[in-house]
Amino acid sequence: MSKLVTIYGGSGFVGRYIARRMASEGWRVRVAVRRPNEAMFVKPYGVVGQVEPILCNIRDDDSVAFAMRGADAVVNCVGVLNELGKNAFDTVHAEGAERIARLAADQGIARMVHISAIGADAGSDSEYSRTKAQGEAGVLAHMPNAVILRPSVVFGTEDQFFNRFAGMTRMGPFLPLAGAGTKFQPVFVDDVAKAAVQGAQGQAEAGIYELGGPEVKSFRALMQQMLDVIYRRRVIIGMPFWVARIMASVLDILKFASFQLFPNHILTRDQLKNLRRDNVVSDGAKGFADLGIEPAALESILPDYLWKFRPSGQYDDIQNSAKNLRM
Repeated sequence: MSKLVTIYGGSGFVGRYIARRMASEGWRVRVAVRRPNEAMFVKPYGVVGQVEPILCNIRDDDSVAFAMRGADAVVNCVGVLNELGKNAFDTVHAEGAERIARLAADQGIARMVHISAIGADAGSDSEYSRTKAQGEAGVLAHMPNAVILRPSVVFGTEDQFFNRFAGMTRMGPFLPLAGAGTKFQPVFVDDVAKAAVQGAQGQAEAGIYELGGPEVKSFRALMQQMLDVIYRRRVIIGMPFWVARIMASVLDILKFASFQLFPNHILTRDQLKNLRRDNVVSDGAKGFADLGIEPAALESILPDYLWKFRPSGQYDDIQNSAKNLRM
């Protein structure tokens, strides 16, 4: 019988790529999510019955334990960028990750892969980064042989980074940025999935890997590259941090006053704290080179999914090509 992997958050942005690759490797894949009826799109990743979404609440021991029953490996992809309802940073990043590792150890599961983030730091003033570090510590306390992956900002077809800002270009001639000088090292989502698959299959040494793409660029430079891809001219405005802090505070207050009916997916005070620090691979950290993976460059991927934000969509390239025709 083929081996079984349980992927917590397996229908999310990163999780779905891991699920697809694990299925292609011949594994049975159990996708543990809160709303399995909304994750049916993962079923065609394999043959009939190979990939199955199941109900799981990462905040509940019994639910998490049931989802991993009989598994040979577990992968935790659950994370939140913005707290909403009961999905707070501590309950998801710290308690949830520790719970998966503890129950996996109790069931004798041999391998665990945990998706964290560059910048995870127990001493950080950002709750996001601090709870990410707490989650890593909780995982290693129960599964010392776990593979922990810390990606920089992840890009790909379903991302909430380039897609979000490309969408903003339709709203006017300006593109405001908080932390325009902050450096990032964007990593392609499928490269992260390749690393996770190696960890789940026991092909990667235990430890922490920081994953970044081949390019380090400022936030401003990344947005300019995006604008070049979508054929739009916009004035990039770097907001001073004190202005951004006022904006984030007002938006957070609106979220609280509306009882979270306004979720504030624009800018939070906690996100602003992270924007003060570069999001790049640390010197001496293990990374893609140690896994034998050559990460994809931005320029080879962005046009494949950002074309829809061009003024004429998929027809822009045709029009540009037609201009070069000679009568």
